[in-house]
Amino acid sequence: MEKTLDTFEIGDVGIVRRVVAEGKVKRRLFDMGITPGAEAKLRKRAPLGDPIEITVRGYELTLRKAEAACVLMEVEA
Repeated sequence: MEKTLDTFEIGDVGIVRRVVAEGKVKRRLFDMGITPGAEAKLRKRAPLGDPIEITVRGYELTLRKAEAACVLMEVEA
C-alpha cells in the first residue's frame, strides 16, 4: 500500500518509493538521504502536527509536513 510520509502514525515504517517534489525541495530531500529504497520510521510529531521527526539511514531528521507530503512511501497493509 502506498501513502505519503505526512500521513504516517507514530511508529509506522515504510520504504521510500519516490519523491514527487520539484527543484530545490526535491534536491534538499535527496541531500538529506530521502531517496528511493531508503527505510523511514516516524518517531515523533509536534503537538500541532508540524514538524515531524523521522529516522532514516540511521539518523533522526525533522521535516515540515509540506515536505513529508512529497514523499511517497510503500508500507505493508
